[in-house]
Order: sequence, then C-alpha cells, then structure tokens
Amino acid sequence: MSSPQTFEVRFHGRGGQGVVTAAELLSVAAFSEGRHAQAFPSFGSERTGAPVVAFCRISGRAIRTREPIAHPDALVIQDPTLLHQVDVFGGVSDDGYVLINTTRSLAELGIGEFAERFRPERIRTVPAGEIAREHTGKPLPNAALLGAFAAQTGAVSIDSVVSAIHGRFAGALADRNAAAARATFDLVRSEQPEALRA
Repeated sequence: MSSPQTFEVRFHGRGGQGVVTAAELLSVAAFSEGRHAQAFPSFGSERTGAPVVAFCRISGRAIRTREPIAHPDALVIQDPTLLHQVDVFGGVSDDGYVLINTTRSLAELGIGEFAERFRPERIRTVPAGEIAREHTGKPLPNAALLGAFAAQTGAVSIDSVVSAIHGRFAGALADRNAAAARATFDLVRSEQPEALRA
C-alpha cells in the first residue's frame, strides 16, 4: 500500500462508461465501513468515448492530499482498448492489483509477459461488461467491476458495495446493478485459491 493506512485506486475507462461513478461508489462503500474516503476525476476531454481517469483513496485517517494518484495500489481498467493507447499501468508496483474488464485472456490482450511480474491472483480479467449486460441490459461495467474488486482485494465488502449502489440508484436499476456486482464477486471468489477467501 502507499502508506500503512491508505489504499489508492486508479480507474481507467472511456467517457460514458461510468468511470467517475465507480470511484464515487467505492468511496461511499469505504465510508460506510467507517473509513475516510475520497474520490475525484481527471478529465482530458469530456466527450463520450474519450479516455477518463478517476481516483479513489481509502484510509483509516483523514486524507489531506488532493493529488492525482501516481502510484496506485490497485488499477481498475474498464476498457481494454486503452491498454495499448494510454499508460494505464504507470506507477503500479509488482505488489499491486490489476483488474481488467474483458472476455479475453491476458495473453490475448498482448500483456501476458508483462503480467508475469504480478502474483497470479493480483492481475486478472473479468467479463464485467457481459455480466452487466445480462443483469441490466447495458454493458456498463462499473458496478460489476466493483464486485470483482471487492473479491480480489478485500478493500471493501460486497455488502458495502451493494449498499453504495442502492444509495446511488433507485428501484430496479439499483437491484440489477447490485446483482451484477454480486455475480462478479462470486465469480472472482470461486476462482481464488481457498487460502485467499477468508
């Protein structure tokens, strides 16, 4: 982690994919667990489809810095087309977590050799867009990725993620996004070594 009590997450995606909402939902989930949290975006261009970056810090103490996250503990990549267009991996350490929304393998994405520097459970792909489409009718991966993130990192609980989703959305939309988050959570947990599921 970046400091003994701070966990820093950087989200990469494109305009219209809910990148900023994902960071905000994660901060709300952490806050509901009694921790300090901060979320904010960095826009290059605000048009749909343009690369977007958002940040989230989670800490056991007050967060003073407002700087963009240069050395994330975790990366959430909502659009795999960014892998070879933007330096999405900049600053992440070999101990970091990487979560990529895709149905393709790391090798198929062209990053198989790069991925070898990480522990296997810390860099993974998840078909969040497909799971979101199944549950909500739209391939917006943000809520589904948060479920996978909760399972992969343990930084927040799935119940807190679901609570944040219900706080942001209403009615059936909230239920469907929560179901997508739980589905990806269960998928990632089912594929983890048993020792990591505690």
